[in-house]
Amino acid sequence: MSPAVMSPVRINDLAWDGDSARIIAVGDGKEKYGHCITADSGNSVGEISGHSAQINCVSIRQQRPLRAMTGSDDTSLVFYHGAPFKFNTSVRKHQRFIYGVAFSPDGSSIVSVGADKRIFLLDGKTGDPKTEIGAGEHKGSIFSVSWARDSKKFVTSSADQTVKIWDAEAGKAVQTWRMGEEGKVSVPDHQVGVVWPSGRSDGLIISLNLHGDLTYLSEGDPASRDIVHSHDKNITAVATSESGNPGATLFTGSSDGRICNWDTSFGRAGLIDGSGHSNYVAAISAAPEGRIYSVGWDDSLRSIDASSAVFTGQATTTDGQPKSIATTTDGLTVVATHRGIETFKDGQKRKSISLKNNISPTTVAANDTLLAIAGDDSSLHILSPTTLETKHALPSLSSNISALSFSPAGDLLAAGFSNGRISVFDTGTWEVAISRWSSHTGRVTGINWNNEGTYA
Repeated sequence: MSPAVMSPVRINDLAWDGDSARIIAVGDGKEKYGHCITADSGNSVGEISGHSAQINCVSIRQQRPLRAMTGSDDTSLVFYHGAPFKFNTSVRKHQRFIYGVAFSPDGSSIVSVGADKRIFLLDGKTGDPKTEIGAGEHKGSIFSVSWARDSKKFVTSSADQTVKIWDAEAGKAVQTWRMGEEGKVSVPDHQVGVVWPSGRSDGLIISLNLHGDLTYLSEGDPASRDIVHSHDKNITAVATSESGNPGATLFTGSSDGRICNWDTSFGRAGLIDGSGHSNYVAAISAAPEGRIYSVGWDDSLRSIDASSAVFTGQATTTDGQPKSIATTTDGLTVVATHRGIETFKDGQKRKSISLKNNISPTTVAANDTLLAIAGDDSSLHILSPTTLETKHALPSLSSNISALSFSPAGDLLAAGFSNGRISVFDTGTWEVAISRWSSHTGRVTGINWNNEGTYA
């Protein structure tokens, strides 16, 4: 692959030409802030120059003669002739960072938007500025812009939590949507991206907010059509309400404390309603009767009603920072913290213990008769989940255990190690029953069995 394609720096935007043959990619860099390459070979086709800071946006005219425009943190727009693309002129109209540029579908106009809340229209063939429109309409930075397929209107999204449709010829906003609670400033509802899909005739507009949610809008309709939720941070925990059921609900937690429930039949996510975790979700576990339990680095245990997707009851405080959670079929919840083990039932703490020699648990697994606890000293302890009395202790293993899971019948315990190896123990003799699972080359983060206990 060409070195031009192997970019070690962040790419902020890219654009295709009308022949689907060339790509311009722009972003940050030490000397260059953009490349134009051929799609089939990755060879350079011109030079993206003229900027002194990172480039945030790029657009290519879809008709010949080919033209391109970029916008940068240096507050300038650069117009290129192509192909091959070469610097033609620099336009300085914006006073702050430029976040979006777009050629109209008919190639006659260019629109640019930025952090100065200003919108400029330029000539699509020459790059010459034509006019500024909508001064004072947006109250926050304008992050994105997209044209309607008729080239007469375009849509913008802004940090003022609004999405606006503009009549390009009249220079006026003809429709506005405001996201979030009325009259309340909400940073997650900053609208950071917007697209007016060119292949549709129903006026669909899709806006992206800072929290990663997609809002579906329709021209002429004052209300949103739909909101698609998801995560915008690393997913740190996962569980299903009905393991192995194709229509089961999948629950995921992320490092910002958000928990989503997914209908796996449709691949759609929704947010769990109510007051949840304030930061990192460490683990999620499914319990009988449609109850989901989660623990987070806010040192709390929360319960979720799976059918209604709502947090239930009050948060239960743990004695330490949670690392792992397990549930049994009789409703017992086991939480491993950096201090030890705690058990809960119906939101009430039942028992707690600390492991000997100041050992800190790394992960847990439980069924109705056995509780497996891995320690940070590469140990594995087997306890009674109800009394927390030790039943068996395995000698120090080759490396720390990072994941544990009992088979559905409870006759096997799978242990995943930080070195990527997996061992399966016979829970009757605690001898290693399977030791040849070693395909991973890094830390095992989770293990789950199928309903028959024949695969994991």
